[in-house]
Amino acid sequence: MDINQVRYFLNLAETLNFTEAARRSGVSQPSLTRAIQRLEEELGSPLIYRDGKDSRLTALGRDIQAEFMRIELALRNVREHSESTTLGRRRILDIAVAPTIGPGAFTAFFDDVLGQLPSLKINMHQLAAGEGVNEVLSGKYHACILPRAPRPNHKLKVVPLFRERFLLACAESHPLARHDVVSTEVLSAYPYVDRLACEFHTEITEHLMDHDAVMQPRFSTEREDWVQRIVAEGRAICIIPERSAVAQGIALREVEGISLEREVVFVMISGSGTPLEIRKIAQLADRHDWGRGKVP
Repeated sequence: MDINQVRYFLNLAETLNFTEAARRSGVSQPSLTRAIQRLEEELGSPLIYRDGKDSRLTALGRDIQAEFMRIELALRNVREHSESTTLGRRRILDIAVAPTIGPGAFTAFFDDVLGQLPSLKINMHQLAAGEGVNEVLSGKYHACILPRAPRPNHKLKVVPLFRERFLLACAESHPLARHDVVSTEVLSAYPYVDRLACEFHTEITEHLMDHDAVMQPRFSTEREDWVQRIVAEGRAICIIPERSAVAQGIALREVEGISLEREVVFVMISGSGTPLEIRKIAQLADRHDWGRGKVP
């Protein structure tokens, strides 16, 4: 398998036409056809059904298309980083953040970073399910922002940023918003939306059950924007990190007897081989005024 086969197959998957795919790839149709055949032989299964003019991807072909699209994106990033270094252009850093960490606490910080490092460009990514420090160790990302510190590893540098509480989120017009502290006894009387992407999902459920609040959600989602919109419109309540609420119309209230917190951290590779700009960002993060809950 080579890079040309990746490009040829992606053009074919998009057009489902060997002639057009060959034109886009800048090769003859026989050359493209042979390349696809070699790829199928290597993978041991057809990637495209050839039925006259009615060509379509096989199930494996659809899976391979998704993987090849990731490879193509990675190759573009490699070329972009290489050109930036070779031509003395902006240094590009890839930083990933957990999906449950909202932007509110970080916009001023990254604005300060870009102001102090004028030759820097930041590509901010969202960590996928199961991703974390391994993606930093592998070099996929230069750093990541996580909702809890990873296990000790001498290859990693961890900068604590701030602590934040888990609070009840409800609409500003919701009856529970009238109280500064909400009793757990009344929570189960209202519809509850379950945040499946929350890293503290189990702890939150156990905390609520320990305080006689047995929530029975009828709607669950991994999408934080869906959760917050549902809450902001008064259709349900949920438990959310206090700095992650970004939707207008959400009120946050303490829940009686629940004191669950998380510590948000910045994680990077340790050592002198780390890009100077990442080390500078870590220094700025350590000195930044994160407001209430800054880790001492």
